[in-house]
Amino acid sequence: MRTLHRLLCCLPLLLACGGHQASQTQTAPPPVSRPLAWLAGQRVVLTPVYRVREGDPMGWAAQIPRSREFLRGLDSAIAGELAQRGLEKQWVYPPDLARSMRMSPTYAVDPYALAVEPLRSPSVAQGGKIGDPLATQLRTMIALHDSRMVLLPVELRFDRDKSGQGIAVLRAVLVDARIGDVRWVGEASSDPSPTFSRALLASVASHFADLITIR
Repeated sequence: MRTLHRLLCCLPLLLACGGHQASQTQTAPPPVSRPLAWLAGQRVVLTPVYRVREGDPMGWAAQIPRSREFLRGLDSAIAGELAQRGLEKQWVYPPDLARSMRMSPTYAVDPYALAVEPLRSPSVAQGGKIGDPLATQLRTMIALHDSRMVLLPVELRFDRDKSGQGIAVLRAVLVDARIGDVRWVGEASSDPSPTFSRALLASVASHFADLITIR
């Protein structure tokens, strides 16, 4: 009887502890996904951001008077973010590609004139193949830079999140340039913002880098 009485007295405490643990489990944040973490230790070619999509629901693309300068600013923000995370030397960035073109104009490829338009299609998926002229362009590029993987940020678009605020979304495609295989397709989104500003560049660059490595 004494044993039974003690068990009954302890039962509310056990239930409370169990409920507290369950609550902690339910509220724990999900782990951060880094689908490109395996690239951090490799030599990767990163091409320039190709274009800004027009006609967004926020009307932000129309506020960019010089899209080429805007995209070059995003290229710099991405390169700077990755460099701060230890990827400054082993990765090849757009300025490196442009320098190669100037040094070898008859062989090197213009990194700002790649035929990446087909990669903007929603039908592009992991496991697919890229065709020419892009396939040949990328093979030439990796031959000059002793690499294999090419990460192509093909489009920046502006959208509206569930709260009604605006976000910048960067779509990118990873290609094994030696065999022309699409290895990954994904996006990185900026933090929400009620207004358009160049701070969106830093935010989307940071979240793009999060796909690869931690701060």
